[in-house]
Amino acid sequence: MADLLSKIKERARAAHRTIVLCEGEDKRVVEAAARVTAEGIAKIVLIGNKAECEKVAPGVDLTGVTLIDPDTSEKTEEYAKILYELRKAKGMTEEEALRQAHDRTMFGALMLKNGDVDGYVSGACHSTANTLRPGLQVVKTAPGTKLVSSCFVLVAPEGGNAFAPDGALVFGDCALNICPSAEEIAEIAMSSAETARSIAGLDPAVAMLSFSSHGSGNDKKYQDTVTKMQQAVEIVKERAPGLKVDGELQFDSAIVPKVAAVKAPSSSVAGHANVLIFPDINAGNIGYKIAERLGGFMAFGPICQGFAKPLNDLSRGCCTEDIVATVAITALQAK
Repeated sequence: MADLLSKIKERARAAHRTIVLCEGEDKRVVEAAARVTAEGIAKIVLIGNKAECEKVAPGVDLTGVTLIDPDTSEKTEEYAKILYELRKAKGMTEEEALRQAHDRTMFGALMLKNGDVDGYVSGACHSTANTLRPGLQVVKTAPGTKLVSSCFVLVAPEGGNAFAPDGALVFGDCALNICPSAEEIAEIAMSSAETARSIAGLDPAVAMLSFSSHGSGNDKKYQDTVTKMQQAVEIVKERAPGLKVDGELQFDSAIVPKVAAVKAPSSSVAGHANVLIFPDINAGNIGYKIAERLGGFMAFGPICQGFAKPLNDLSRGCCTEDIVATVAITALQAK
């Protein structure tokens, strides 16, 4: 875990990105802003004011951190105009746009939309809804992408894991989409493959997971689940013909070579998949937590995918190091 994180930080340093942290009222965020800056991982814009930061995190050295307060910034009215133009068709008034531009998460999203920063991180003291809503309303999805999704990078414990020979696996979607359709599963798979490549440094081999391998499950009551994953494979093959993908596959068929040889002998992915796509959030969320608690893997995420520009949500239970890692990952997502 430490090795992959150190590599991510080093690559982030070389990228020279600017990331906005939206929650200067939170001690962990202030501490993370100082650490990221001191370590040269990224340039930081912290939304807050000096007095507030000194109150919640006394003694933290914010030299090199740019502090911006939406209540006093010259940019607020400019951002309000951008927001109004984006949302007036939805009934937003100029007055409402100005009011919302003072909100710190919305202000951060507008900074990102306007190109004043390269990435956005929030959520230490705001809900996922409050963190991602500005992104959906302002930053929106990337061209050719219809869905915002998430994944976790699961890093093998010290000593390694026989079924993660490259040291990491990617699980998606474990946090955002409750019961995705075949089309949405395909979007999640393609986005997760890109995250595997750009963040974890993996050559992605994608397995669409199920309780069935290549049609072995024949209970009609569950055929919709099996069919959904099969359809998702065909969509990915059509839209991303260069991506290695197969399914439906059981989890052991996907990662255990001996099992794959019996259950899916013709598959080019089975037995060595490193991007594992779950049929719904129940399976995904349970799966990554089993990998953490029983398998000893460390989970980075949820990493948001599909936005036009990098935008990530923190857990409200995060620690300072989690925020530092998320900033580094966000920097690597910036194009």
